Formats: sequence, structure tokens, C-alpha cells
Amino acid sequence: MIRKVVLENGMRIVAERMPSAKSVSIGLWVNVGSRDEDAHEHGISHFLEHMFFKGTTRRTAGEIAQEIDAIGGELNAFTSRENTTFYAKVLEDHLPKAVELLSDNFHHSKFDRRDIDKERQVVIEEIRMVDDDPEDLVHTLHIEDMLKGNPLGRTILGTPETLATIDRKKIMSFLERTYDPKQIVIAVAGRFEFNTLIPLLQKTFEKYERNNIRSIPRVAPEMTPQFQVRKRKFEQEHICISTPGLGITHPQREALHILNTVMGGGVSSHLFQEVREQRGLAYSIYSTPSFYQDGGLFTIYAGTGAKSAPKVVELIFKEIKKMKEKGITADELKKAKEHIKGSILLSTESTGSRMGRLAKDELAFGRQFKLEDVIAGINRVTLKSIQEVANTLFNSKKISLTAIGPVEAHALHGPSGL
Repeated sequence: MIRKVVLENGMRIVAERMPSAKSVSIGLWVNVGSRDEDAHEHGISHFLEHMFFKGTTRRTAGEIAQEIDAIGGELNAFTSRENTTFYAKVLEDHLPKAVELLSDNFHHSKFDRRDIDKERQVVIEEIRMVDDDPEDLVHTLHIEDMLKGNPLGRTILGTPETLATIDRKKIMSFLERTYDPKQIVIAVAGRFEFNTLIPLLQKTFEKYERNNIRSIPRVAPEMTPQFQVRKRKFEQEHICISTPGLGITHPQREALHILNTVMGGGVSSHLFQEVREQRGLAYSIYSTPSFYQDGGLFTIYAGTGAKSAPKVVELIFKEIKKMKEKGITADELKKAKEHIKGSILLSTESTGSRMGRLAKDELAFGRQFKLEDVIAGINRVTLKSIQEVANTLFNSKKISLTAIGPVEAHALHGPSGL
């Protein structure tokens, strides 16, 4: 059973009981991410996520860590391009403590200037870690290439230069301007009682207010086709090939999920079988869709040796052309549907997954979908709708390629002839 409650300040609670579960997951989902930053604030959403755990007026950072460890729970956060999420997972008996810790961080964080200076260096090390991981780096550069001029194209972490300008005054200004209670969803899934949970959350969060809300309007991305090959001293060539995708509420999003499953979403997919299993040209090759509020990407990644890179790119474009011209078979459609339905049903055993689904549905659609409705949407996908999505996505004039590694640019070719 799912219940939705809107608090007096506009904050929404969506909660689902899972009586057979042992744990309960609770998350504060703020509809603010890196795309909502002004240029001079680049990286501040992610930096804020770190700072919320660096001590409150009631607890030190060490005490926060000790209290969640003492109950065997998990307390953490993450930042995306469109959301910032703070969450906890605990046993049912410890739900009040989880709510207390989350609310203390959320309401009473000090944002001490000394902690800001220290954490700035921590995030700079995180940026360096990404730069040292070729797979992460090529995805980062690829999005920057495709979404030039749009905040969606900027890295979530920021840069050392922009982080250097973030101080307490800028943090407090960003919080006041963007952390609107009407844009916050508290999602809960697992073992709990509604008559205990709802009053607890009302007491804890109903008085939360911001007085200077002034969010930056989200600008729909316009994706510019790019062909960028950067020489780096890596052992492999790391390649991303993308097309503009679909928004998170697009009526053909289920069709795109199925197309992705067949094309590169698993070990039986066309790309995995052709490039890795049949030819042994790559260890890692996959495709994945990214969904945003007003657009998206469909991306294929491959990591391969320098000598194999031109052939791998050729095979990827060959698969794109085949998908556009022939689509998928009825048998592939059936198997992909079963694969996706199986993944969804298996994920429902996790309180964290259920909590995340509740929040994402509320933020994107303003409602929750019953499991049978989700399954029905997958079952409605036809071969015709798959073909329509393929024709929409795979336009040679819209495809971009970014590669980093030892290969020269002239060795790789673009999507001409698709």
C-alpha cells in the first residue's frame, strides 16, 4: 500500500509498506541538481551534499558517523544533474533515529568555514580520481562535448577553479534560493507503520521553510553533434557514441528501454555478442539511456585496444544502421520484455530500490504507478514502436563520438552513411 501526504509547507511524503521486509529506507529527494547552478556556482550542489555531513549544532561529523554505525545502518547522499538525495537505511526499530539524523543534518548543519576549506580539497581529490579513470573521464568529456552551453553539459563535481570560489556565503545563498520545500519529496519504503511514520515526519519537517526561492529556469538541451578524439597515454582507447535520447516522461520511454536491452543492455545483446564474444575486441561494451526532464541521451561505450578501435567503431555504426533499417525480431522483443520485467520485479525486494522509484515517480509525474501498470506499459510495446524510436534516434546528422586514448583522430571515422 502506498500513501501520499502533502505537508503544510508543500513538502511531499510518499511511503510504501513492505511487511515482509526487515529494513526501511528513507530518502529526502531535493529537485535540485547540477543543472540548476549558475555558472559561478558550478559544483555547489555536490559540494553541499558533502557539507551536510560535516557537523551540526548538535553533533560533530564523528558523532553522526558513530550513531549510524551503532545501529548497523547506512547514512549517505548522492548528487545527479537534476536531484540531490540524502538517505538512510535501517532496521524498523531504528527508524526514529534515522529520521533524527537526517533531519539534524538537513536543518542544523553548521557549514563551518574551516570544514568548507577542508572539504574543498576532498572534492578536488574526487575530481582527480575521475580524471584518472578513463571510462568515467570519457563519459564526462562526451556529455560536455554534446551539451556545450547548457548546464546539463557541465560536470556534477565542478572544477578546482569553481570550487575555489565557493564559500559559506555562497552556500547559504544557494540553499535559500533553491531548496524549496515544494520541490522536496520524502520517500519511504520498507517495514514501518503509517500511524507512526507520518506524525514523525510531520513533526520533523513540516516547519521547514525557505524565504528567498528563486530557481534558475531549466533550459532544454540542444545537442550539437561532435567528433572529438583526444590523445592520452592510456592502455586502451575509450569511446562514447551518442544520439539525443528521450525525456523521462516521453510516451515511448519503455520502447527505448527495450531497444537498449537488445542493442547493448546485457550479455546477450547484439553489441556484447558481436564485439566481445564473437570477435574478442573488447572487455567492456554496453549501451545505456539517460533520461532528463526535457531530453536525454542514448550512449554506447566501448573500451578497446588501439589496433582494435577502428574496427570496434565500425561495428558499432554497423549495429546502429542495422537497428535503424531492420529493427528487432519478435523473439527479441519477447525476451527483452521478460528481461526488463524480471529486473523490475527483482528490484522490488530492495527497500532502497522501492524508495527510489517512489521518489522518481513523484518528481517526474507527480504520482505513483502500481507495479501492474508498469508491467502493462512494457507489454504494450510493439515492434512498430521500437522501429519508430530507432528511426528517431539514429540520425547520422545527430550522432556524436568522443574518444580518449592512444589512437589518432584520423584512424576513427564518423557515422557517415547511416
